[in-house]
Amino acid sequence: MADTLGQLIRDQANAIGDRIAFSFEGRDLTYGELDAAASKVANALIADGVGAGDRVAVLDKNTLEVFEIMFGAAKVGAVLCPINWRLAPPEIVHIVNDAGARVLVVGQEFVPMLDKIEGDLTSVTRILVLGAHPTHEDYAAWRDARPADDPGIEVATDDVALQFYTSGTTGLPKGAMLSGRGENALVDVANETLGLSSESVSLVAMPLFHVAGAGWALFGLYNGARNVMLRDVDFEAILDAIPRYGVTETVFVPAVLQFLLATPGCADTDFSTLRLILYGASPISEDVLVRSLECFGCDFAQAYGLTETSGAAVILPPADHDPNGPNRHRLRAAGIALPGVEIRVVDDDGNDVPTGEIGEVWIKSPANMVGYWNMPEATAAALTNDNWFKSGDAGYLDEDGYVYIADRVKDMVISGGENIYPAEVESVLMSHPAVADAAVIGVPDEKWGESVKAIVVRAPDAEANETDIISFCRDRLAHYKCPTSVDWIDMLPRNPSGKILKRELREPYWKGRDKQVS
Repeated sequence: MADTLGQLIRDQANAIGDRIAFSFEGRDLTYGELDAAASKVANALIADGVGAGDRVAVLDKNTLEVFEIMFGAAKVGAVLCPINWRLAPPEIVHIVNDAGARVLVVGQEFVPMLDKIEGDLTSVTRILVLGAHPTHEDYAAWRDARPADDPGIEVATDDVALQFYTSGTTGLPKGAMLSGRGENALVDVANETLGLSSESVSLVAMPLFHVAGAGWALFGLYNGARNVMLRDVDFEAILDAIPRYGVTETVFVPAVLQFLLATPGCADTDFSTLRLILYGASPISEDVLVRSLECFGCDFAQAYGLTETSGAAVILPPADHDPNGPNRHRLRAAGIALPGVEIRVVDDDGNDVPTGEIGEVWIKSPANMVGYWNMPEATAAALTNDNWFKSGDAGYLDEDGYVYIADRVKDMVISGGENIYPAEVESVLMSHPAVADAAVIGVPDEKWGESVKAIVVRAPDAEANETDIISFCRDRLAHYKCPTSVDWIDMLPRNPSGKILKRELREPYWKGRDKQVS
């Protein structure tokens, strides 16, 4: 199997060039056509002086051009940086500048965003727009001005191919660098558990700026499957696509399953072709699982992993998803390590803890990231010299090797599958003139798993209400990161070293639950 993304699309074009790679908005794109488009992009990048190690950023919802650019960049050794289009303008500027992106491709829907940020971009030498624009070249014209001859540039298997930005505990997003070899390794091990094949029809509905979206699509492409892609998570479109195309496998976050179950027409949809639904990013409630099993009538598997592990490292297989079966207790587990993946649970000194005892979960996977872009200290803190990734999640292993996640060492909040780091939100809160001190926690939410709550100490003689605080955050952060509620407190609890005791703040909201995470 190909060890680089460029070689992946070359091999598939040679072997199954006439087979459909993507069905998207009424258009079918074959593997051969995708390879030819990628070669055009590669030659256009070369003409613009873009080469090995350069970053190419894309700001758009799911679209075929993302994969043309991904594989075109891979053919010259450049790196694709998909940007979360839900972010606020300052956040997007930070990511583009931090990556040092040479090229920025912007979807027509996000031209208003481009107009806001263009003057603050420091590294971009070429801006392309998908469609007409008064000053910037149309992406399609730029691509099609070049030949479809493969440039044939040799790219090493360990070279970085993708850079996904994951919110940082310090308040700044970090660029997790993933290699082609890592992506290939994940496909090899996941296939043993999930069983995609060239006969699969895979639904890609999750956003491509997430490893869950792009990684799932690559999983299908590596297998030579037909990938049915949606521009966005549209519940009615999902219900239409499954019977229309005969979808066999897909991946969702649990919140999507819950909303699908509530979408009119769901109960009457023909799901007979569905073989497997993979879900992840947050555990599923038993109620949603039971109703999903009854409605969709297929196998379910849970994936646990992080951007830094290229997605799944642990899988809870279908056999452990029977609420009435002998392994019902495992519904609380994240799962068991994929073949070739190792799991340790360690104490503060990095020593293994006994079975059943809580510690930090460490993951050793062939798909682990290369490191964080331009952040050697953060890389050294997250990855050991022998490639163990420190997840930041607290959990334990049972006697059968199943991983259970109990809490988050790094206090991350996961709302609707989106990772939200309190430090990033707290930094914004502390810039409000009426805020003397602030902490952000995740609290239970029936729809989203968790929602963001701000706990605020009001500055002396200051006046501010919940609406003021939330609006202030929404002007500076992506809306999904912003508090949905604000509580006021006289003083935040801290330990002797000054660290806020987040567990103490969370406890009243999670009382009576097995764990203080969603």
